Amino acid sequence: MDVKSAFLYGKIDEEVYVSQPPGFIDPKYPKKVYKVVKALYGLHQAPRAWYATLSTFLLKNGYRRGTIDKTLFIKKDKHDIILVQVYVDDIIFGSTKKSWCDEFEALMKSRFQMSSMGELTFFLGLQVKQKEDGIFISQDKYVAEILKKFDFVSVKTASTPIETQKPLVKDEEASDVDVHLYRSMIGSLMYLTASRPDIMFAVCACSRFQVNPKTSHLSAVKRIFRYLKGKPKLGLWYPRVSSFDLEAYSDSDYAGANLDRKSTTGGCQFLGRRLISWQCKKQTIVATSTTEAEYVAAANCCGQVLWIQNQMLDYGFNFMNTKIYIDNESTLCIVKNPVFHSKTKHIAIRHHFIRDAYEKKLIQVLKIHTDDNVADLLTKAFDVSSYLDFRESLGRALDGTEALLLPKLFILWLAKVSTDSATLIPLGKESTAIKTLKKIPPRV
Repeated sequence: MDVKSAFLYGKIDEEVYVSQPPGFIDPKYPKKVYKVVKALYGLHQAPRAWYATLSTFLLKNGYRRGTIDKTLFIKKDKHDIILVQVYVDDIIFGSTKKSWCDEFEALMKSRFQMSSMGELTFFLGLQVKQKEDGIFISQDKYVAEILKKFDFVSVKTASTPIETQKPLVKDEEASDVDVHLYRSMIGSLMYLTASRPDIMFAVCACSRFQVNPKTSHLSAVKRIFRYLKGKPKLGLWYPRVSSFDLEAYSDSDYAGANLDRKSTTGGCQFLGRRLISWQCKKQTIVATSTTEAEYVAAANCCGQVLWIQNQMLDYGFNFMNTKIYIDNESTLCIVKNPVFHSKTKHIAIRHHFIRDAYEKKLIQVLKIHTDDNVADLLTKAFDVSSYLDFRESLGRALDGTEALLLPKLFILWLAKVSTDSATLIPLGKESTAIKTLKKIPPRV
């Protein structure tokens, strides 16, 4: 639903004014209204006033505000639930009972001037395709727009968004580039990461050079656009049939940032096979060991998991003892061992809350092999073979059907093609591709 002139409802009152509010009536022209000189959309307090009006109205009609997300309103009984998500003047809602949706729509139209947009297909720049077997979220129209805006419609494509052999450095000897162009390109890509975690690390790495960008940095950004040119329709696939267990993956590189030698935290959270959250951020401290870097990343992932746990309580799901997969043995030992040792004192105390969460059984930490840790995609650059394997592990595909039907063996086979000689490297019986093929579901 979309609210017409949302910010005109800034006065909290049960009465719906069909004429001028009290105090604004002109005795000479009682049936006319004043023309607003300054648009209400330009006032800083307008969204706050509108939200106060809307929330007061919903609370009076039996809805309750979300504990974590204050723009979420919930109403439920023993069997059914309706969720209302508000973003300024755009509202999306869904329920397990069709009649509740109709009642909510009638309720809103009785108080506000609303226009119903029908089934959700587009929201805040995200394209939503609802199918019988799942939901597919993408931004391919936005990709087409930015490719056209920055003149990348007819360029050669790239297989990965960032090179592995050329790390980004200050490069002070290189010539300067247009700062406004560089920042505009980075801003466009940052918005795209809402549905494209495969470019998350590359965009974050390039965004660190916005103060004084050089030609090498611009070339790295252009490579991301060339990658998008080759894969414009990738998105997030949420299958209907899947387990509903919350699990997370945490990883970190070590001193990967060449400017200040800080490490990069990577993490992703799943509900079954559904990727619901991911992070890529340069750490605020300089880690003096790989253990410290991994521990800081694990603490960050733990914080995200605890937030999701509290958020899911509003939906009626209680997740306890959530699994967090970590590929660093030392980090697991620090989390599980209640005794402080001299070799761990250099790790900041503020990151030790993960141990508290572990003792309360809110989370559990498990060992995972580095090759299977999908969060590694958010911490460093990879070659084509590894990149495609990790990207497929995130559940990415051209659309909702290919996410289940495209075998990993085919992707691994393509990755084994030599770009120089165009010859195939043979795969042995015990190769990774053959082992992966054995794990493919019978449907494939």
